[in-house]
Amino acid sequence: MPSGHHSSGRPRRRPLLHRLRALAAVAALGAAALLPVATAAPAQAAARVDNPYAGAGVYVNPEWAANAAAEPGGSAVAGQPTAVWLDRIAAVNGTPGHLGLRGHLDNAVRQAAGKPFVVQLVVYDLPGRDCAALASNGELGPTEIGRYRTEFIDPIAAALADPAYAGLRIVTTVEIDSLPNLVTNAGGTATATPQCDTMKANGNYVNGVGYALAKLGAVPNVYNYVDAGHHGWLGWDSNLGPAVDVLRQAATAAGSTTANVHGFIVNTANYSALKEPYYTVDDSVNGASVRQSAWVDWNRYVDELSYAQAFRQKAVAAGFDPAIGMLIDTSRNGWGGAARPTGPGARTSVDSYVDGGRTDRRFQTGNWCNQSGAGLGERPRTAPEPGIDAYVWVKPPGESDGASRLVPNDEGKGFDRMCDPTYTGNARNNFHLSGALPNAPLAGSWFSAQFQELLKNAYPPVTGGGTGDTTPPSTPAGLRSTGATAATVSLAWTASTDDVGVTGYDVRRNGTLVGSTSGAGATSYTDSGLTASTAYGYTVAARDAAGNSSAASAVLTVTTATGNGGGTTGCTATYRISSDWGAGFNADVTVTNTGTVAATGWKVTWTWGGTQQITNLWNGVLTQSGTGVSVANAPYNGALAAGASTGFGFGAGYSGSNAAPTLSCTAS
Repeated sequence: MPSGHHSSGRPRRRPLLHRLRALAAVAALGAAALLPVATAAPAQAAARVDNPYAGAGVYVNPEWAANAAAEPGGSAVAGQPTAVWLDRIAAVNGTPGHLGLRGHLDNAVRQAAGKPFVVQLVVYDLPGRDCAALASNGELGPTEIGRYRTEFIDPIAAALADPAYAGLRIVTTVEIDSLPNLVTNAGGTATATPQCDTMKANGNYVNGVGYALAKLGAVPNVYNYVDAGHHGWLGWDSNLGPAVDVLRQAATAAGSTTANVHGFIVNTANYSALKEPYYTVDDSVNGASVRQSAWVDWNRYVDELSYAQAFRQKAVAAGFDPAIGMLIDTSRNGWGGAARPTGPGARTSVDSYVDGGRTDRRFQTGNWCNQSGAGLGERPRTAPEPGIDAYVWVKPPGESDGASRLVPNDEGKGFDRMCDPTYTGNARNNFHLSGALPNAPLAGSWFSAQFQELLKNAYPPVTGGGTGDTTPPSTPAGLRSTGATAATVSLAWTASTDDVGVTGYDVRRNGTLVGSTSGAGATSYTDSGLTASTAYGYTVAARDAAGNSSAASAVLTVTTATGNGGGTTGCTATYRISSDWGAGFNADVTVTNTGTVAATGWKVTWTWGGTQQITNLWNGVLTQSGTGVSVANAPYNGALAAGASTGFGFGAGYSGSNAAPTLSCTAS
């Protein structure tokens, strides 16, 4: 996926900070991890809340999780939630080997298991995107605002408005870098580019963001957070006020209002330190303010937390909701490892004091591409500081910011010298070295060396005492069997909670570890290779990134089926209309195993008596021809123990009468 860039606003130094999002190369995932259901079941509408992250689980993208888990040591963070990037039209429907938007939403519904749950999306495909950089230029030309509306935003809004996803809290990060570019890189500034001047003149950044906010904000369970740069780009007084003004202009453009903005996000896909512990902007050395240092360069903020809290206050003063919240992307701003300072720098000068004590070890705050020495930052968590809704990992660690050399491609991604480790810089980073890692692949490709760098330099550290995390997750509850055959037992349980985050679960049979799962949600597990007519005792325990393990659940004893011992198979199906609005309806079908042995599959058939036609179906595989309908089990709900039930649902349209059909059910 593409990246963005940032530029400061001082006449002498206007650093360009680039963001990028990449499509992760998908490693081999388990079928259950990637399996999108036909569509998720309609859910009860989620109540509107002040902070969508409060009391909620957060979606773990199985594609990124697989890449992370395949890296040495990566399993320790593979269960962390990251955002899904929608950076081109094709990404909405999915591309070969990658889930589309509905596939991710379906998986989020499954991970949610009926509990409050957040799924994070990045909406990033404006016309003339990223006008001051090369690695993340987009697919739409500067004037293609019509395509942006009808081919990109409208399909996203339609998917998010599907009743199947009404139970999710959908957090959007809206158009990285676009509006800050109009402040620092257009309109006669020293760092202006012709492309940014074009976008400021034609208004398509402002109107595009306004249209996106209006369309997405009309969906009741969507929470829009607009990108607000970072302290090393907009922290100067000359930039911050104009940035808030242009954000308000966009929030009230194209039919939108400020009510469509739930909050702002800073440091997206960037490396700015969350907190600088060893100096503040108010410090002085020998009577000189640290703002005079080459690193701070008269900026009013030295880290992202202070910037985010100040930005929030200025946004409220400009007319945004007083309850507005902030997000900070902490995916790559940890700056730990052996080179992390342990105290303030020498007080011989403001430069020695700041450079010796700053944890952000880049050559300059304008450096944005695949930074050497960077580390994973604070793990995602809710309400960590006043005014901050959450620390989030919007940029998935391990995805390249851009290629370190020219790489021909058909994705419209250019070569930016800021990704070349030999580049000595430009006016935006005050002619410093780029600080980029060598041998980087195309933007969006998995970059193993970068992931290992981030893992090694994580702060808090991923493992060891530096995290201070000695609290184990809660014990998994509700361990139950969802089906048993002569050779298999399928298990499910309720998700655990943790002060930092659950990364997976370990399943034991008769005290012996037989399998593990990754992810924080209520994952499931099927044990195979068992003996018929045999009782087995199962427990499950949760684990977190620091290696803490919960107590084991209570033992669940499950007896496998008798195999070919003469038992019978059979099933019944009951039909219930859950809602009917005259031209369409939703219905639920419950399937119950009425046999004496476990079933491995089922099929329900019926013939409509009117004009009914199913438009979408979840938790089953649909075949319909004319008035005839057949629904077979999905791969994950075919196994049914004797007496057990499962079900599927669907939405349909009709005219005239809507009589319930007579269902037939067969089991195997």
